[in-house]
Amino acid sequence: MSFEELLSAVVAKRIPGVHGLVSAERLSGGASQETYRLVVRTERGDRKLAMRRAPGGVTLPPTSGQPGLATEALLMQEARAAGVPEPEVLWVLEPADGLGDGFLMEWLEGEALGAKIARDPAFDRIRPQLAEQCGEILARIHAIDLRKSRLDQRLARSEPEAFVRQTWQRYQALQTPQPMIDFSARWLLEHLPRNWQPALVHNDFRNGNIMMSPERGVVAVLDWEIAHIGDPMRDLGWICTNSWRFGRSDRPVGGFGDYTDLFRGYEKASGRKVDPAHVKFWEVFGSFWWSVGCLGMAEHYRTGPDKTVERPAIGRRTSECQVDCVNLLIPGPVELLQPDARPSQVDMPRLDELVTSVRDYLRADVMKATQGRTQFLARVAGNSLDIALRELAVGERHRAHQTDRLRGLLAEGGDLESLRWSLVHRLRDGAIALDAPGLAEYLRESVVNQVAIDQPTYSGFKTALENAR
Repeated sequence: MSFEELLSAVVAKRIPGVHGLVSAERLSGGASQETYRLVVRTERGDRKLAMRRAPGGVTLPPTSGQPGLATEALLMQEARAAGVPEPEVLWVLEPADGLGDGFLMEWLEGEALGAKIARDPAFDRIRPQLAEQCGEILARIHAIDLRKSRLDQRLARSEPEAFVRQTWQRYQALQTPQPMIDFSARWLLEHLPRNWQPALVHNDFRNGNIMMSPERGVVAVLDWEIAHIGDPMRDLGWICTNSWRFGRSDRPVGGFGDYTDLFRGYEKASGRKVDPAHVKFWEVFGSFWWSVGCLGMAEHYRTGPDKTVERPAIGRRTSECQVDCVNLLIPGPVELLQPDARPSQVDMPRLDELVTSVRDYLRADVMKATQGRTQFLARVAGNSLDIALRELAVGERHRAHQTDRLRGLLAEGGDLESLRWSLVHRLRDGAIALDAPGLAEYLRESVVNQVAIDQPTYSGFKTALENAR
Protein backbone atom coordinates (compact mmCIF):
# COMPACT_ATOMS: atom_id res chain seq x y z
CA MET A 1 0.00 0.00 0.00
CA SER A 2 1.11 3.56 -0.66
CA PHE A 3 1.86 6.09 2.07
CA GLU A 4 -1.48 7.83 1.45
CA GLU A 5 -3.41 4.56 1.57
CA LEU A 6 -1.79 3.50 4.83
CA LEU A 7 -2.35 6.90 6.38
CA SER A 8 -5.99 6.98 5.27
CA ALA A 9 -6.57 3.60 6.89
CA VAL A 10 -4.94 4.72 10.14
CA VAL A 11 -6.94 7.93 10.55
CA ALA A 12 -10.20 6.16 9.73
CA LYS A 13 -9.51 3.33 12.18
CA ARG A 14 -7.79 5.16 15.02
CA ILE A 15 -9.41 8.63 15.21
CA PRO A 16 -13.07 8.66 16.30
CA GLY A 17 -15.38 10.34 13.82
CA VAL A 18 -12.85 10.34 10.97
CA HIS A 19 -13.75 8.50 7.76
CA GLY A 20 -10.61 8.94 5.68
CA LEU A 21 -7.79 11.10 4.41
CA VAL A 22 -8.33 14.03 2.05
CA SER A 23 -4.69 15.22 1.78
CA ALA A 24 -1.28 15.03 3.44
CA GLU A 25 1.33 17.77 2.93
CA ARG A 26 4.83 17.56 4.32
CA LEU A 27 5.80 20.91 5.83
CA SER A 28 9.15 22.58 5.29
CA GLY A 29 10.11 22.78 8.96
CA GLY A 30 11.67 19.91 10.88
CA ALA A 31 15.06 18.75 9.70
CA SER A 32 15.20 15.91 12.24
CA GLN A 33 11.64 14.59 11.94
CA GLU A 34 8.95 14.76 9.29
CA THR A 35 5.96 16.99 9.99
CA TYR A 36 2.73 16.79 7.99
CA ARG A 37 -0.46 18.79 7.78
CA LEU A 38 -3.34 16.38 7.24
CA VAL A 39 -6.87 17.09 6.10
CA VAL A 40 -9.30 14.33 7.10
CA ARG A 41 -12.96 13.76 6.30
CA THR A 42 -15.57 13.73 9.08
CA GLU A 43 -19.36 13.90 9.20
CA ARG A 44 -19.12 17.57 10.11
CA GLY A 45 -16.79 18.36 7.22
CA ASP A 46 -13.06 18.41 6.67
CA ARG A 47 -10.75 18.73 9.69
CA LYS A 48 -7.04 19.44 10.00
CA LEU A 49 -4.68 17.21 11.95
CA ALA A 50 -0.90 17.09 12.29
CA MET A 51 1.49 14.15 12.17
CA ARG A 52 5.06 13.79 13.41
CA ARG A 53 6.98 10.92 11.89
CA ALA A 54 10.52 9.54 11.79
CA PRO A 55 12.39 10.38 8.54
CA GLY A 56 11.49 7.92 5.82
CA GLY A 57 8.84 6.23 7.97
CA VAL A 58 11.35 3.99 9.75
CA THR A 59 11.03 2.37 13.16
CA LEU A 60 13.98 3.22 15.39
CA PRO A 61 14.86 2.06 18.90
CA PRO A 62 15.13 4.85 21.50
CA THR A 63 18.65 6.18 22.12
CA SER A 64 20.19 8.19 24.94
CA GLY A 65 19.99 11.31 22.79
CA GLN A 66 16.52 10.76 21.32
CA PRO A 67 13.99 8.91 23.46
CA GLY A 68 11.68 8.25 20.52
CA LEU A 69 8.45 9.64 19.19
CA ALA A 70 6.27 7.60 21.55
CA THR A 71 7.99 9.24 24.50
CA GLU A 72 7.72 12.61 22.75
CA ALA A 73 3.97 12.08 22.62
CA LEU A 74 3.93 11.25 26.36
CA LEU A 75 5.92 14.39 27.12
CA MET A 76 3.36 16.50 25.29
CA GLN A 77 0.52 14.83 27.18
CA GLU A 78 2.18 15.42 30.56
CA ALA A 79 3.04 19.02 29.68
CA ARG A 80 -0.54 19.67 28.62
CA ALA A 81 -1.76 18.29 31.96
CA ALA A 82 0.68 20.64 33.76
CA GLY A 83 -0.80 23.71 32.08
CA VAL A 84 1.72 24.01 29.25
CA PRO A 85 0.06 25.00 25.95
CA GLU A 86 0.10 21.81 23.84
CA PRO A 87 -2.00 20.13 21.12
CA GLU A 88 -3.93 17.04 22.11
CA VAL A 89 -2.21 13.81 21.07
CA LEU A 90 -4.80 11.64 19.28
CA TRP A 91 -2.89 8.49 18.37
CA VAL A 92 0.63 7.09 18.72
CA LEU A 93 1.52 5.00 15.67
CA GLU A 94 1.98 1.26 16.14
CA PRO A 95 3.97 -1.20 13.98
CA ALA A 96 0.74 -2.58 12.53
CA ASP A 97 -0.07 0.86 11.11
CA GLY A 98 2.82 0.49 8.64
CA LEU A 99 3.94 4.14 8.87
CA GLY A 100 6.93 3.85 11.16
CA ASP A 101 7.40 5.83 14.36
CA GLY A 102 5.19 8.83 14.92
CA PHE A 103 1.95 10.19 16.28
CA LEU A 104 -1.15 12.11 15.25
CA MET A 105 -2.33 15.22 17.07
CA GLU A 106 -4.78 18.04 16.78
CA TRP A 107 -3.90 20.92 14.46
CA LEU A 108 -3.39 24.27 16.17
CA GLU A 109 -3.31 27.56 14.31
CA GLY A 110 -0.37 29.80 15.04
CA GLU A 111 3.00 30.99 13.85
CA ALA A 112 6.16 28.94 14.40
CA LEU A 113 8.53 30.79 12.08
CA GLY A 114 11.01 32.42 14.43
CA ALA A 115 11.84 35.31 12.12
CA LYS A 116 8.19 36.34 11.88
CA ILE A 117 7.71 36.15 15.63
CA ALA A 118 10.79 38.30 16.16
CA ARG A 119 10.11 40.82 13.39
CA ASP A 120 6.57 40.79 11.98
CA PRO A 121 4.59 43.94 12.97
CA ALA A 122 1.60 41.68 13.67
CA PHE A 123 3.40 40.57 16.86
CA ASP A 124 4.29 44.09 18.03
CA ARG A 125 1.53 44.19 20.64
CA ILE A 126 2.15 40.77 22.19
CA ARG A 127 5.93 40.66 21.78
CA PRO A 128 6.75 42.47 25.06
CA GLN A 129 4.88 39.73 26.96
CA LEU A 130 6.48 36.70 25.28
CA ALA A 131 9.69 36.41 27.30
CA GLU A 132 7.79 36.42 30.60
CA GLN A 133 5.32 33.86 29.22
CA CYS A 134 8.22 31.64 28.22
CA GLY A 135 9.69 31.90 31.72
CA GLU A 136 6.38 30.85 33.27
CA ILE A 137 5.99 27.92 30.86
CA LEU A 138 9.52 26.69 31.52
CA ALA A 139 8.82 26.74 35.24
CA ARG A 140 5.76 24.52 34.66
CA ILE A 141 7.78 22.11 32.52
CA HIS A 142 10.54 21.86 35.12
CA ALA A 143 7.95 21.15 37.85
CA ILE A 144 6.51 18.04 36.12
CA ASP A 145 6.68 15.06 38.47
CA LEU A 146 9.09 12.65 36.81
CA ARG A 147 8.15 9.66 38.93
CA LYS A 148 4.40 10.07 38.71
CA SER A 149 4.58 10.44 34.92
CA ARG A 150 7.13 7.60 34.71
CA LEU A 151 9.27 9.82 32.54
CA ASP A 152 12.14 8.98 34.88
CA GLN A 153 12.04 5.49 33.33
CA ARG A 154 12.05 6.76 29.74
CA LEU A 155 14.41 9.71 29.68
CA ALA A 156 18.17 9.80 29.89
CA ARG A 157 19.83 11.73 32.70
CA SER A 158 22.63 14.16 31.95
CA GLU A 159 24.68 16.20 34.39
CA PRO A 160 26.36 19.36 33.03
CA GLU A 161 29.83 17.83 32.85
CA ALA A 162 28.52 14.68 31.20
CA PHE A 163 26.48 16.75 28.72
CA VAL A 164 29.55 18.77 27.74
CA ARG A 165 31.72 15.69 27.38
CA GLN A 166 29.04 13.76 25.48
CA THR A 167 28.67 16.64 23.01
CA TRP A 168 32.42 17.00 22.69
CA GLN A 169 32.80 13.27 22.03
CA ARG A 170 30.00 13.36 19.46
CA TYR A 171 31.88 16.09 17.62
CA GLN A 172 35.18 14.20 17.86
CA ALA A 173 33.56 11.17 16.26
CA LEU A 174 32.84 13.27 13.15
CA GLN A 175 36.59 13.46 12.46
CA THR A 176 36.71 17.13 11.47
CA PRO A 177 39.21 19.55 13.08
CA GLN A 178 37.24 22.60 14.33
CA PRO A 179 39.51 24.26 16.93
CA MET A 180 36.90 26.72 18.21
CA ILE A 181 34.64 23.82 19.18
CA ASP A 182 37.46 22.25 21.21
CA PHE A 183 38.30 25.62 22.79
CA SER A 184 34.66 26.08 23.82
CA ALA A 185 34.51 22.57 25.29
CA ARG A 186 37.59 23.28 27.40
CA TRP A 187 36.09 26.57 28.63
CA LEU A 188 32.81 24.91 29.57
CA LEU A 189 34.55 22.19 31.55
CA GLU A 190 36.44 24.85 33.48
CA HIS A 191 33.22 26.77 34.31
CA LEU A 192 30.73 24.03 35.22
CA PRO A 193 27.70 25.01 37.36
CA ARG A 194 27.91 23.57 40.85
CA ASN A 195 24.49 24.11 42.41
CA TRP A 196 21.56 22.73 40.42
CA GLN A 197 18.59 20.45 40.95
CA PRO A 198 17.65 17.84 38.29
CA ALA A 199 14.36 18.34 36.47
CA LEU A 200 12.69 17.63 33.14
CA VAL A 201 14.56 19.61 30.47
CA HIS A 202 12.82 20.24 27.14
CA ASN A 203 16.29 20.79 25.61
CA ASP A 204 15.04 22.53 22.46
CA PHE A 205 12.86 25.30 23.91
CA ARG A 206 13.53 28.18 21.54
CA ASN A 207 11.96 30.61 19.11
CA GLY A 208 11.05 28.39 16.16
CA ASN A 209 9.90 25.52 18.35
CA ILE A 210 7.23 27.59 20.08
CA MET A 211 3.97 28.30 18.25
CA MET A 212 2.72 31.83 18.84
CA SER A 213 -0.29 33.94 17.96
CA PRO A 214 -0.47 37.75 17.89
CA GLU A 215 -3.47 37.64 20.22
CA ARG A 216 -2.55 34.99 22.81
CA GLY A 217 1.19 34.67 22.69
CA VAL A 218 2.33 31.07 23.22
CA VAL A 219 -0.07 28.55 21.64
CA ALA A 220 2.04 25.39 21.84
CA VAL A 221 5.50 24.12 22.75
CA LEU A 222 6.77 21.90 19.94
CA ASP A 223 9.50 19.30 19.25
CA TRP A 224 10.19 17.38 22.46
CA GLU A 225 12.40 14.88 20.67
CA ILE A 226 15.59 15.52 22.68
CA ALA A 227 14.15 16.05 26.16
CA HIS A 228 16.12 14.67 29.11
CA ILE A 229 16.52 14.95 32.85
CA GLY A 230 19.18 17.46 33.83
CA ASP A 231 19.93 21.05 34.79
CA PRO A 232 16.76 23.10 34.08
CA MET A 233 18.80 26.25 33.41
CA ARG A 234 19.77 24.57 30.13
CA ASP A 235 16.34 25.60 28.79
CA LEU A 236 16.73 29.24 29.84
CA GLY A 237 20.19 29.46 28.26
CA TRP A 238 19.02 27.79 25.04
CA ILE A 239 16.22 30.25 24.30
CA CYS A 240 18.80 33.05 24.74
CA THR A 241 21.30 31.48 22.32
CA ASN A 242 22.00 33.84 19.43
CA SER A 243 21.12 31.30 16.73
CA TRP A 244 17.47 31.65 17.79
CA ARG A 245 17.26 35.45 17.92
CA PHE A 246 16.76 35.65 14.14
CA GLY A 247 18.91 38.71 13.71
CA ARG A 248 17.53 40.56 16.74
CA SER A 249 20.69 40.46 18.84
CA ASP A 250 19.32 43.38 20.89
CA ARG A 251 16.57 41.05 22.20
CA PRO A 252 18.48 38.15 23.78
CA VAL A 253 15.42 36.03 24.58
CA GLY A 254 14.41 34.52 21.23
CA GLY A 255 14.78 37.84 19.44
CA PHE A 256 11.68 39.13 21.19
CA GLY A 257 12.49 39.83 24.85
CA ASP A 258 14.99 40.58 27.57
CA TYR A 259 16.68 38.47 30.22
CA THR A 260 14.89 40.30 33.03
CA ASP A 261 11.45 39.43 31.65
CA LEU A 262 12.35 35.76 31.18
CA PHE A 263 13.78 35.51 34.68
CA ARG A 264 10.80 37.32 36.22
CA GLY A 265 8.33 34.90 34.63
CA TYR A 266 10.36 31.90 35.77
CA GLU A 267 10.81 33.17 39.32
CA LYS A 268 7.13 34.07 39.65
CA ALA A 269 5.95 30.60 38.57
CA SER A 270 8.65 28.54 40.29
CA GLY A 271 9.44 30.52 43.43
CA ARG A 272 13.16 30.07 42.69
CA LYS A 273 15.74 32.81 42.02
CA VAL A 274 17.58 32.69 38.69
CA ASP A 275 21.38 33.12 38.66
CA PRO A 276 22.31 34.99 35.43
CA ALA A 277 25.83 33.53 35.43
CA HIS A 278 24.33 30.03 35.56
CA VAL A 279 22.17 30.86 32.54
CA LYS A 280 25.15 32.34 30.70
CA PHE A 281 27.02 29.05 31.02
CA TRP A 282 24.17 27.35 29.18
CA GLU A 283 24.01 30.13 26.61
CA VAL A 284 27.66 29.42 25.76
CA PHE A 285 26.87 25.73 25.80
CA GLY A 286 23.94 26.38 23.45
CA SER A 287 26.21 27.72 20.73
CA PHE A 288 28.74 24.95 21.37
CA TRP A 289 26.04 22.26 21.26
CA TRP A 290 24.39 23.58 18.12
CA SER A 291 27.77 23.94 16.38
CA VAL A 292 28.13 20.19 16.83
CA GLY A 293 24.50 19.59 15.90
CA CYS A 294 24.98 21.41 12.61
CA LEU A 295 27.94 19.20 11.75
CA GLY A 296 25.77 16.22 12.63
CA MET A 297 23.25 17.31 9.99
CA ALA A 298 26.00 17.22 7.38
CA GLU A 299 26.94 13.73 8.56
CA HIS A 300 23.30 12.64 8.26
CA TYR A 301 23.39 13.80 4.65
CA ARG A 302 26.40 11.62 4.02
CA THR A 303 24.95 8.53 5.66
CA GLY A 304 21.20 8.91 4.94
CA PRO A 305 18.40 8.06 4.85
CA ASP A 306 17.17 11.68 4.38
CA LYS A 307 19.54 13.05 1.74
CA THR A 308 17.85 16.41 1.25
CA VAL A 309 19.59 19.63 0.23
CA GLU A 310 18.63 21.05 3.64
CA ARG A 311 21.01 18.94 5.72
CA PRO A 312 24.38 20.02 4.24
CA ALA A 313 23.16 23.63 4.26
CA ILE A 314 22.53 23.35 8.00
CA GLY A 315 25.97 21.77 8.33
CA ARG A 316 27.59 25.00 7.17
CA ARG A 317 25.81 26.88 9.95
CA THR A 318 28.35 25.50 12.43
CA SER A 319 30.46 28.61 11.78
CA GLU A 320 27.57 30.80 12.97
CA CYS A 321 27.56 29.03 16.32
CA GLN A 322 31.33 29.16 16.53
CA VAL A 323 31.37 32.94 15.97
CA ASP A 324 28.82 33.25 18.79
CA CYS A 325 31.28 31.40 21.03
CA VAL A 326 34.00 33.79 19.89
CA ASN A 327 31.83 36.77 20.80
CA LEU A 328 30.96 35.33 24.21
CA LEU A 329 34.44 34.10 25.16
CA ILE A 330 37.20 35.85 23.19
CA PRO A 331 35.89 39.04 21.53
CA GLY A 332 38.45 41.38 20.02
CA PRO A 333 40.11 42.70 16.87
CA VAL A 334 40.01 40.71 13.65
CA GLU A 335 41.23 41.14 10.08
CA LEU A 336 38.48 40.51 7.54
CA LEU A 337 39.84 39.10 4.27
CA GLN A 338 38.62 40.54 0.97
CA PRO A 339 38.06 38.61 -2.29
CA ASP A 340 40.18 39.17 -5.37
CA ALA A 341 39.14 42.36 -7.12
CA ARG A 342 39.43 40.77 -10.57
CA PRO A 343 38.43 37.10 -11.08
CA SER A 344 40.39 34.91 -13.48
CA GLN A 345 39.47 35.30 -17.14
CA VAL A 346 41.08 32.04 -18.29
CA ASP A 347 37.79 30.18 -18.63
CA MET A 348 34.70 31.38 -20.44
CA PRO A 349 32.28 31.02 -18.80
CA ARG A 350 34.04 31.09 -15.47
CA LEU A 351 33.15 28.64 -12.71
CA ASP A 352 31.49 31.40 -10.69
CA GLU A 353 29.33 32.29 -13.70
CA LEU A 354 28.16 28.69 -14.04
CA VAL A 355 27.26 28.54 -10.37
CA THR A 356 25.51 31.92 -10.56
CA SER A 357 23.40 30.80 -13.51
CA VAL A 358 22.14 27.77 -11.59
CA ARG A 359 21.43 29.84 -8.48
CA ASP A 360 19.49 32.43 -10.47
CA TYR A 361 17.49 29.70 -12.21
CA LEU A 362 16.47 28.26 -8.85
CA ARG A 363 15.37 31.64 -7.54
CA ALA A 364 13.83 33.13 -10.65
CA ASP A 365 12.18 30.05 -12.15
CA VAL A 366 11.96 27.08 -9.77
CA MET A 367 10.78 29.05 -6.75
CA LYS A 368 8.13 30.89 -8.76
CA ALA A 369 6.81 27.65 -10.27
CA THR A 370 6.64 25.69 -7.00
CA GLN A 371 5.23 25.96 -3.49
CA GLY A 372 5.51 24.33 -0.08
CA ARG A 373 8.53 22.17 0.66
CA THR A 374 9.80 22.14 -2.95
CA GLN A 375 9.89 25.94 -2.97
CA PHE A 376 11.60 25.95 0.42
CA LEU A 377 14.29 23.50 -0.74
CA ALA A 378 14.86 25.55 -3.90
CA ARG A 379 15.58 28.54 -1.68
CA VAL A 380 17.95 26.46 0.44
CA ALA A 381 19.73 25.25 -2.70
CA GLY A 382 20.15 28.83 -3.90
CA ASN A 383 21.63 29.82 -0.55
CA SER A 384 24.08 26.90 -0.74
CA LEU A 385 25.23 28.13 -4.13
CA ASP A 386 25.82 31.57 -2.61
CA ILE A 387 28.17 29.90 -0.13
CA ALA A 388 29.96 28.20 -3.01
CA LEU A 389 30.38 31.56 -4.78
CA ARG A 390 31.87 33.21 -1.70
CA GLU A 391 34.14 30.20 -1.21
CA LEU A 392 35.37 30.60 -4.78
CA ALA A 393 36.01 34.29 -4.21
CA VAL A 394 37.94 34.19 -0.93
CA GLY A 395 38.34 30.59 0.22
CA GLU A 396 41.88 30.08 -1.05
CA ARG A 397 43.10 33.27 0.61
CA HIS A 398 41.32 32.29 3.83
CA ARG A 399 43.04 28.90 3.90
CA ALA A 400 46.46 30.41 3.19
CA HIS A 401 45.99 32.98 5.96
CA GLN A 402 45.02 30.25 8.44
CA THR A 403 48.05 28.20 7.49
CA ASP A 404 50.43 31.11 8.12
CA ARG A 405 48.80 31.89 11.46
CA LEU A 406 48.94 28.29 12.65
CA ARG A 407 52.59 27.83 11.65
CA GLY A 408 53.45 30.80 13.86
CA LEU A 409 51.21 29.74 16.72
CA LEU A 410 52.33 26.11 16.80
CA ALA A 411 55.93 26.63 15.66
CA GLU A 412 55.68 23.77 13.19
CA GLY A 413 55.25 23.24 9.47
CA GLY A 414 52.67 21.35 7.47
CA ASP A 415 49.52 21.97 5.47
CA LEU A 416 46.33 23.48 6.88
CA GLU A 417 44.64 20.17 7.68
CA SER A 418 47.59 18.78 9.62
CA LEU A 419 48.07 22.08 11.46
CA ARG A 420 44.43 22.27 12.49
CA TRP A 421 44.60 18.70 13.73
CA SER A 422 47.74 19.55 15.69
CA LEU A 423 45.98 22.45 17.42
CA VAL A 424 42.87 20.36 18.08
CA HIS A 425 44.91 17.61 19.73
CA ARG A 426 46.72 20.15 21.91
CA LEU A 427 43.41 21.62 23.02
CA ARG A 428 42.01 18.18 23.78
CA ASP A 429 44.93 16.95 25.86
CA GLY A 430 45.55 20.29 27.58
CA ALA A 431 48.98 20.83 26.00
CA ILE A 432 48.00 24.41 25.10
CA ALA A 433 46.45 26.84 27.58
CA LEU A 434 43.26 28.66 26.66
CA ASP A 435 45.09 31.97 27.20
CA ALA A 436 48.16 30.97 25.15
CA PRO A 437 49.59 33.94 23.20
CA GLY A 438 48.16 34.08 19.68
CA LEU A 439 45.45 31.44 20.24
CA ALA A 440 42.50 33.80 20.64
CA GLU A 441 43.68 35.87 17.67
CA TYR A 442 43.87 32.82 15.40
CA LEU A 443 40.49 31.50 16.52
CA ARG A 444 38.80 34.86 16.02
CA GLU A 445 40.19 35.41 12.56
CA SER A 446 39.61 31.87 11.30
CA VAL A 447 36.03 31.70 12.57
CA VAL A 448 34.99 35.23 11.59
CA ASN A 449 36.35 34.80 8.07
CA GLN A 450 34.63 31.41 7.77
CA VAL A 451 31.25 32.82 8.73
CA ALA A 452 31.84 35.61 6.22
CA ILE A 453 31.81 32.84 3.62
CA ASP A 454 28.99 30.78 5.11
CA GLN A 455 26.55 33.51 6.16
CA PRO A 456 27.71 37.16 6.08
CA THR A 457 24.24 38.41 7.11
CA TYR A 458 24.34 36.49 10.40
CA SER A 459 24.02 38.77 13.42
CA GLY A 460 26.94 37.13 15.21
CA PHE A 461 29.21 38.09 12.30
CA LYS A 462 28.11 41.70 12.62
CA THR A 463 28.70 41.57 16.36
CA ALA A 464 32.22 40.24 15.78
CA LEU A 465 33.01 43.15 13.47
CA GLU A 466 31.65 45.61 16.03
CA ASN A 467 33.84 44.00 18.70
CA ALA A 468 36.84 44.45 16.40
CA ARG A 469 36.50 48.25 16.34
